[in-house]
Amino acid sequence: MLTPGRLLRRFVQIGFGLVLLWVGTVFWLGLLYWAVPPVSTLMLGRWLTLQPVERDYVDLEEMSPHLPLAVLTSEDGRFCEHGGVDWDMLRAVVEAADEDGPSRGASTIPMQAAKNLFLWPSRSYVRKGLELPVALYLDLIWTKRRMMENYLNIAEWGEGVFGAEAAARRYFGKPAKNLTRREAALLATALPNPLVRNPARPTRRHQVLAARLMGRMERAAPYSGCLKS
Repeated sequence: MLTPGRLLRRFVQIGFGLVLLWVGTVFWLGLLYWAVPPVSTLMLGRWLTLQPVERDYVDLEEMSPHLPLAVLTSEDGRFCEHGGVDWDMLRAVVEAADEDGPSRGASTIPMQAAKNLFLWPSRSYVRKGLELPVALYLDLIWTKRRMMENYLNIAEWGEGVFGAEAAARRYFGKPAKNLTRREAALLATALPNPLVRNPARPTRRHQVLAARLMGRMERAAPYSGCLKS
């Protein structure tokens, strides 16, 4: 019969083993995703529950150049400058955060890739804390171009719709390489709430956000050089 002390030690051992397993999974999958298309936790969850998944992995050169620029401008303006985490932005957002926890505004594209690949979608300080080392690791082993390519292939753009190619075909009936500047802006501004915002039938607010983003994209273009190499 296990005493309370032995039972506690057993729980600690199991917990430590699970942490090591997760760390090992992140380490090896991060390297593996250089060679094979990445799979997000949301995609995996849908497959395990026998729900459909729309996703066709395409290289960045098979996407309209408007799309990565739109996503960079909308989601992570300092993408080419930071090392996975925008510490200044994170500090400012955490200081201003209310009791609901940190907002999406603190997340860089590497942090969102880390969340999509290895964590869960609900907001919490625990998840945000786990995002940081994973984002730093992914930014270390992937180029910025590969980071953007992988992110655009796992981002959720609707119920069961993942990646730029599936989103372009679902909402605009065309491949991602043929997206116009406006269509790219509509897709990028749908990312914060992809289950509600429909790029094919944008609300007035969604259209306003996309129009503002198109203006910002022109100013952000000089800061997107890391996507070319």
